[in-house]
Amino acid sequence: MRTAASWFSALLALVFAASLAQPAAAESRIKDIVEFEGVRDNMLVGYGIVVGLNGTGDSLQNAAFTKQSLSAMLERLGVNVRDAAQTLNTKNVAAVMVTARLPAFSASGSEIDATVSAMGDAKSLLGGTLLVTPLLGADGQAYAVAQGTVQTGAVSAQGASGSSVVRGVPTAGRIAAGAIVEREIGFQLASMTTLRMTLRNPDFTTAQRIAAVINQRYPGAATAENPTIVSLRAPAGRNMVNFVTEVEQLDVEPDSPAKVVIDEVSGVIVMGENVRISTVAIAQGNLTISVQETPQVSQPAPFSQGTTTTVSQSKISVDEDKGRGLVMVSGGASLSSLVAGLNALGVTPRDMISILQTIKAAGALQADIEVL
Repeated sequence: MRTAASWFSALLALVFAASLAQPAAAESRIKDIVEFEGVRDNMLVGYGIVVGLNGTGDSLQNAAFTKQSLSAMLERLGVNVRDAAQTLNTKNVAAVMVTARLPAFSASGSEIDATVSAMGDAKSLLGGTLLVTPLLGADGQAYAVAQGTVQTGAVSAQGASGSSVVRGVPTAGRIAAGAIVEREIGFQLASMTTLRMTLRNPDFTTAQRIAAVINQRYPGAATAENPTIVSLRAPAGRNMVNFVTEVEQLDVEPDSPAKVVIDEVSGVIVMGENVRISTVAIAQGNLTISVQETPQVSQPAPFSQGTTTTVSQSKISVDEDKGRGLVMVSGGASLSSLVAGLNALGVTPRDMISILQTIKAAGALQADIEVL
């Protein structure tokens, strides 16, 4: 005979098993579904010169900007090449554009990666050295300075007869930690009292859920302004940095619209879990037409002065696959039911694309279709 403790243990086991049988909500941290306004990268760009190339640089006769840049650089270094400017003929120099991303809160003196891309007719930047290049922001101010050896990760070889082999893109490369930050972005997060969060996938329901989760922990601290923006207000006496650190760790279940994304080139179909269809019957069949050409020799009649010719005889056959009949999908069917019904027809992904578009045209597919 079971005791009260044993019955209680059995009851707990049943409750635990039932909780495991229920599908878990797909919750995500707030930091994984939002961006914080002002906390972003900034794009930098600059114009520079790569030297030390093994004859794979710009042709100075075709790239006037490279010749002018080389002459100006040498004059700044005290070398007068004005009289010999027309006779400069080196292929070890290339004009390049240098780009970089300045991360948020980058401190002066920190290092960031730089990307170098050829502007002229250079064949390869492999092994070249980028000379000091200021990197400018959108306001025209220099925020970093880049210099270093360019690594392309590509292979390029050319024979005397003109044959060549290229793997990768030898005219673009990177300089790891090749730019030093000289100017900081003036963004004082700690002293702010309000901050806005931007949803990566705007949605009314998700924005409201985020505000509700935050207000449950910190009453009155969040307001959903629209499907994209949720504003934060730090509680009295709280530092904004510490407050954001705690907020971004909260879990929320994001909502998503019913959408079917189709890539017709590769035949890939992606459907969200909220896709529903009304009651519909689906039938699928394939029609295959085969044309076979058989060449035959035609001989002329005796004494007809004709010539022997080759003629083709065509044989056309039609094969119609009747499919597997109608498959009924009940109204309000979920994604799993829809997929099971389509798989029961034995259709290919490309046939499934046509079926989904036809169901949408019939008004039975309760979802948006996006064709890439």
